[in-house]
Parts: sequence; structure tokens; C-alpha cells
Amino acid sequence: MIDTEDTFAGTWPFAPHFFDGNGFRMHYVDEQSSGQEVFLCLHGQPTWGYLYRNIIPPLTKYGRVVVPDHMGFGKSETPQDRRYTIEEHCDNLEKLVLDLDLTDITLVLQDWGGPIGGSIAYRHPHRVKRICAMDAIVGGRAPAQANTIRESPWFQWVNSPAFEPTIRNLSATALSVMKRVGFERTAQVDETWVRAYAAPFPTPESCEAAFRFPQCIADRETVDFLNRIRTPSAVDAVKQKPAMYIHGEADRALPLAFAVGCFKDMWPAGPVVTLPGVGHFLQEDAPETVAALICQFVQMT
Repeated sequence: MIDTEDTFAGTWPFAPHFFDGNGFRMHYVDEQSSGQEVFLCLHGQPTWGYLYRNIIPPLTKYGRVVVPDHMGFGKSETPQDRRYTIEEHCDNLEKLVLDLDLTDITLVLQDWGGPIGGSIAYRHPHRVKRICAMDAIVGGRAPAQANTIRESPWFQWVNSPAFEPTIRNLSATALSVMKRVGFERTAQVDETWVRAYAAPFPTPESCEAAFRFPQCIADRETVDFLNRIRTPSAVDAVKQKPAMYIHGEADRALPLAFAVGCFKDMWPAGPVVTLPGVGHFLQEDAPETVAALICQFVQMT
């Protein structure tokens, strides 16, 4: 957990807000303007809301932008008595959304933000207006011939002996882990950048959530939970939402054909944009392009 007031040399100028309804201190940003749109932006592994620091200002021109840190990431607490299942993360987000009474939401989802944020659409479709997924899976099935996540270079590394000691030392390895997943714009990296992504993980214990996320990919408990909330009626409702997909072609965790196949299974007419030279962390590699695409999508839908 990071010092609540740390702005990382002014690169994170957003006021901190906290929600205690989940039994731990959950941090979120809540930036607002006079616009009518509501954006809920969700990060994944091993990042936090800082990932959206260059996306928040353009979106705020359209309305309200809420960016939570999942349990165990960023400025949120890392309770040691939790299992860090996907169901827990989804329940945490659901309670925050209900407490803030967010409606007409544009979901902006990346990495594990896909299934976690997508749970809001399946559980509360009346609260969601549109969906923008980025290197994320929100639902659907990929073609049988597409390489799965388990066949990606990232997941193969997750299954290697090097994974746990590396992921439990994120205070020193955050940059190398992000590069392994797919981070290309390394020229921007400076001391402040490294400190922002390393700060949530000062000890091996503080890395518990980051360690658990990859384990959830092959976890039967994850699959069963997602199947429970993705009822036929919920899936039909979500399919009616306008949706867009953006994918960085240099992603080393989520194969392009698999991700696009899942998206097209849900939204056959939904636009798909692929970005060459961009990795898994699109918000870092191409923030201006990503922000412009989201804003254009909002204007069109």
C-alpha cells in the first residue's frame, strides 16, 4: 500500500478516495466535470490506477471518471486473510459501484479488469451503457484453432520455477515483469515511473494479490464463478451493449486471435482496433491513441 498522499512527483495529481465497505481500505480516484458520461476504468496485473494517469484527463472532459485499485494493488490495502480470488475482486468492485450508485457506465477494461469489470455488466446490465475492452477478455468463446492464454509466453513463464521469487519481489522486478507481459515504450521509464509501480510491493507479503492473479487463469473456482454470473439472460443483455476492442500487437500474454475471437463471439459487429508496436499495457505504450479511441467510441455510441 502506497502513502495515500503520494503524487509521484506530480505525475499522479488526483485526490485519493477510500471505500471501507469491503472490510479493507479500497482506494479509488473520482474525477468529475459537468459532462454526463461515467467511466469506470480498471487495471490488471501487476499495476494500479497509475496506469490510467494519461487517460483520465481526456475522459474527464466527458464527465465522471472512477478508477479503483483492486485489493492488494496501488493505494488499496493488502489484507493477509484473503484468498484473492476473482470472485472476491468482483464482489469488492460490485460493492463500490453500488455504494457510489454508478449508472450509465462506460466500462474501460484492461487485463484482469476484463472479467472483474465485466462482472458488473453481467450482474447489473442496467447500470452499464457501453464496454471498451483492451487486451482483456470480457466473455465469449474463441475459435478452436486459436492459441489460448495458457500457450502464451507469459503463462509459460508463470509455470516456471522463476515465477514466484520474481513476482514476490516486485519492489525490484516490476519493470522486468511488465516487459515480459508486453511493455514497449521503455524510453519513458525514469526513477518516478519505477517508484510508482514498485511502491505497492515493499515486501513479499505485499505481493500476494500479484502472485494470485496468474494462478486464477487455470483455477476451476474462477471458471465456475464466471459461469455462474454469465447466465443466458445476462449474456444476452451484455451482448446488446455497444462494445469496442483494442489490442496491442506486441502483447505477450493474450494471443490476438484468442482475444479477438472471444470479443467477436459476443459482439460480431463490434469494432476491433489493433495497434502495432504496442504491448499489453496500452495505456503506457500509446496513451494518446487509446484515449482518442475511447473518446471517439463514446461520441459514436
